[in-house]
Amino acid sequence: MTATTPARVVAILGAGGALGAAISSRLAAEPDTVIVLSDVSGPSLQATVKGLPDVAVGAGIETVLADVTDLAQVEAVVARTVERYGRLDVLISNAGVLAPNGRIHNLTDADWSRVVAINLMGSVHAVQAAVEPMRRQQAGSIILTASVAGMTAWSHAAPYCATKAAVISLAKVAAVEYARDNIRVNCVCPGTFRSAIHDELPQEAIDAMGAKHPLGLGAAPDLAGAYSYLASDASRWTTGSALVVDGGYSAP
Repeated sequence: MTATTPARVVAILGAGGALGAAISSRLAAEPDTVIVLSDVSGPSLQATVKGLPDVAVGAGIETVLADVTDLAQVEAVVARTVERYGRLDVLISNAGVLAPNGRIHNLTDADWSRVVAINLMGSVHAVQAAVEPMRRQQAGSIILTASVAGMTAWSHAAPYCATKAAVISLAKVAAVEYARDNIRVNCVCPGTFRSAIHDELPQEAIDAMGAKHPLGLGAAPDLAGAYSYLASDASRWTTGSALVVDGGYSAP
């Protein structure tokens, strides 16, 4: 099996950052898999590439800068993937942003618009771009990154919670709409895990977050297995699922 005739072709949006890097490394290390990586940040994207296993780098890594708020740019990632490898088997939409910290009456329209544009519309654009080649193939898996915040209520984070709830609903609707095309659509709902956004927090704040998770705070690699499962044939009868990986946060 050569790099030009891989068994599985994966494109990852939002491949920068802790979770994007963990997902990319996990899937790139799996047999007969090639990946196309995209992010809005060039430095973040290159950091992810540098952390990939040697086997992935040896096969050649395609990178594409793209802003998920722009459908044309997401379509360009998909088009580049299909141009190079002939098809798209898995699209992972992982781009996301946290909401400003504030109660609803203190948040501006601009606060809401940015979170909606990235978290929700970025996921919509991912589905829109991916279904075209996947419908031609009559096969494919689309994986969206949601959050347990979309299933619960986080005070002072209404835009984040609302958009992640919408992503969960989007995955379910898309799963129903494209099932006859043999396209599976699922989402992963992470709890809180350590990433760069926590670097400036005092230890007591991190401890407080960890206390809400029976297994403690996770790390990005703890989530990568969920994406691996949904990207694989092992999940061929799984669609419309919101797979929770949260260290027990939502259990009580």
